[in-house]
Amino acid sequence: MKTLVIGTGGREHALVESLARDPGVTEVHAAPGNPGMAAHATLHQVDPLSGEAVADLAERLGVDLVVVGPEAPLVAGVADAVAARGIAVFGPSAEAAQLEGSKAFAKDVMNAAGVPTARAFVCTTAEEAAAALDELGAPYVVKDDGLAAGKGVVVTDDRDEALAHAVACERVVIEEFLDGPEVSLFALCGWSEADGATVYPLQPAQDFKRIHDGEQGPNTGGMGAYTPLPWAPAGLVEEVLRDVLQPTVDELARRGTPFVGLLYAGLALTSRGVRVIEFNARFGDPETQPLLMLLDSPLSPLLMGAATGTLASVPPPAWKSGAAVAVVMASAGYPASSSSGDVIVGTETLDRESDVAVLHAGTARDAAGRLVTAGGRVLAVTAVGTDVADARAKAYEGVATISFPGAQWRRDIAAPAAGLP
Repeated sequence: MKTLVIGTGGREHALVESLARDPGVTEVHAAPGNPGMAAHATLHQVDPLSGEAVADLAERLGVDLVVVGPEAPLVAGVADAVAARGIAVFGPSAEAAQLEGSKAFAKDVMNAAGVPTARAFVCTTAEEAAAALDELGAPYVVKDDGLAAGKGVVVTDDRDEALAHAVACERVVIEEFLDGPEVSLFALCGWSEADGATVYPLQPAQDFKRIHDGEQGPNTGGMGAYTPLPWAPAGLVEEVLRDVLQPTVDELARRGTPFVGLLYAGLALTSRGVRVIEFNARFGDPETQPLLMLLDSPLSPLLMGAATGTLASVPPPAWKSGAAVAVVMASAGYPASSSSGDVIVGTETLDRESDVAVLHAGTARDAAGRLVTAGGRVLAVTAVGTDVADARAKAYEGVATISFPGAQWRRDIAAPAAGLP
């Protein structure tokens, strides 16, 4: 099988590495890719937001499967354009991707499907936003309706701050605050006339959204993640499959827009039970990095099964024992800004470590061929171990070998799960 991964980040690097390990995959291509992917894939220039350009590249390379990594190309209809050429593509249609592209659309689907979620108001004016904030009270949760790279959400006790964020957005969803720990649960989804919607959940993961230790500071795209969750309630995956994932994809199929690809449920385990915080329409970053390092099944049959309507005939994903932890190293100024061109040293010392992977996100090569920063989140140092504490220790040992000016990372990723304060 020849595969083409679309995207430039850590999630796509993890997908590339997983496909490169897959005995059923003969060629891995990536576009536009990043320097880290170059060790495992042939890189190509392409506009990832242009469905026609991606489809042209896929045809030219003669690939069997296109995997669209980021959300923006999916919402822009890249999967539709590739499928129209008769090429299998892992990723939802533009209509189905509105589960992530519009928070209001996602709420409508959840309400129709009876999926438990936060009470919410969709607002387009300052007056509507003010009324919603007063109705729901603090802590205030204000979400930009559209795509915002994980940074469009404000959670605050400051009403003025909440209202300012609402007014700055064209349309917002203001919802009640959900208490309790957050969990990410991904599911591979396929659909066919014969089988209906097939949903294979992956094992739960947890990510860390805020820039500073102790969940302080502004939201980011994610500063680290780990899996599995030793504290997760027994039966959580089965409950979420029954009450959240299956009803959602069944509702989309009922509307004539079956969901094919990766459905990501961001969940809060509240005092009143599981509630959906948000849906994403693609693999999450950085949870994908530790998840794929623990995946014991070959990845390509699962992705191809989803893409071709044959997922029901593919065995469900199996997992290695142990745990995996990813720690993100970000550039100076992130998330408000990012620093580019800072020389990164030390990654090569980890190339020989079989249980540690340095997955690139915002990196590039300068004119001298040196590895440099080229974005907010630069690298995700990801390690596997016998348990969360072991994997965490290896990940932080890896972080300690890498340096670049202004590097910032959290020191508390997976700490409670590892038995640390």
